[in-house]
Amino acid sequence: MNTTAPADAEETFLDIAQISRLTGVTSRTLRYYDSIGLLAPAWTGHDGRRHYGRAELLRLQHILVLRELGTPLAGIATIVDTDDPTVTIAALRDHLAGLVAERDRFARLAATVASTIDSLEKGTPMTNEDILDGFDRRKHEPEARERWGDDAVDQSNAKWEALGKEGQQQHLDTHREVVEALGAAIRVGFAADSAEVQEIVAKHYAWVSLFWTPTAETYRGLTQMYVDDERFRRNYDEVAPGAAVLLRDAADIYAGRELS
Repeated sequence: MNTTAPADAEETFLDIAQISRLTGVTSRTLRYYDSIGLLAPAWTGHDGRRHYGRAELLRLQHILVLRELGTPLAGIATIVDTDDPTVTIAALRDHLAGLVAERDRFARLAATVASTIDSLEKGTPMTNEDILDGFDRRKHEPEARERWGDDAVDQSNAKWEALGKEGQQQHLDTHREVVEALGAAIRVGFAADSAEVQEIVAKHYAWVSLFWTPTAETYRGLTQMYVDDERFRRNYDEVAPGAAVLLRDAADIYAGRELS
């Protein structure tokens, strides 16, 4: 472990707390990246605080772009470890194309929502295709197949289709209720082991179990992913920061009580 600050006075270093505030990546995740050799700090102080320089920030940017694009964590190191600048630039160009495509997708969704508002306000007609333009719930299906296997994804898709439009909307509404309830619990200050939060977790577990039945281990793993994966964490933290962590901690207790 390097415990000496580099002598280059021209370079500005950020500590782990500053990195966390700038990126939204938790200190716990940054320490995990260090432990698996994905992102080591430039140096670590005698107090154990990690510090990052320009090289580490560029590497972190690359990692976060890959996470945004849905690249599994196991494959990220192989991509960012290349020492060939030409390969790195080529990879970044590919990532840029993916980000532009994502930007265009959100622009399309924004246009759909704007059209819907206009339709509701002015009474202009919209076809079913217009209403759902830009939505594709299987966008992350390749990643899901890699993570959980073809059989699990095929069964999940079949169950989703079997719900029908009304059941699908009800399922989405239930998840929204869970997210808002977690946010309310954060604001009130309920602990993970409180009856109120455990009731929310039970509802979340039932929501997940509509498609597959997690064991104690897999449920803990799922809720840990909600914290580690920025995409999921943003979803749960939308109402109140810390909701994803509260869900994970409460799920750990729930799994020990109800699923073991």
